[in-house]
Amino acid sequence: MVEAASVWAAGADVRLVDALSADWSEILESLPGPVGIVSNMPYNITGPLLEKVAGVQPLIDRAVLMMQREVGEKLLAVAGDRNRGAISLVFQRLFSISRVCSVAPGCFMPPPKVDSIVLDFRPRLPGDNRVFGFVRQGFSQPRKTVVNNLSSRIDKAALAGILDSLGLSASVRPHEMSEENWFDLVARIAE
Repeated sequence: MVEAASVWAAGADVRLVDALSADWSEILESLPGPVGIVSNMPYNITGPLLEKVAGVQPLIDRAVLMMQREVGEKLLAVAGDRNRGAISLVFQRLFSISRVCSVAPGCFMPPPKVDSIVLDFRPRLPGDNRVFGFVRQGFSQPRKTVVNNLSSRIDKAALAGILDSLGLSASVRPHEMSEENWFDLVARIAE
């Protein structure tokens, strides 16, 4: 009870709302800074909640989020890691992400059947929806090559040529490309 009293004394603004239907931008814009998001994310809606966090990235100073370990590992996955996906690339562009701690099932009552992880998100660079659209499509079938995944947007031969000019093979898979590779690729496509 002492901790709750100190939070209120510090001027925290706590609201009881449906996180999926609430307008996060409206709420966050009305708060004095610094603004943070702290959540033990329900595992069945982690994806939609992460999209909400990404959407308000310019409005927050920090987010500390607990989620299922497998999702957290995807967010942390670096180029070359088979866990890397579109979510990895998008969130690593928007945020500097660090692992705070792992949380065992026994820490909950009742214990879930999965391990959890707490991650710290610090805003980094603004988003670029044009790039994120290419990234999502590029990872749409992770076992396929980038050329095959993006072939509905750009001719395969032209895309292979652009990849070659970036020092990448036409057989490169989406998880093998770095963040800068993706942004360079989209910039070249847009030329």
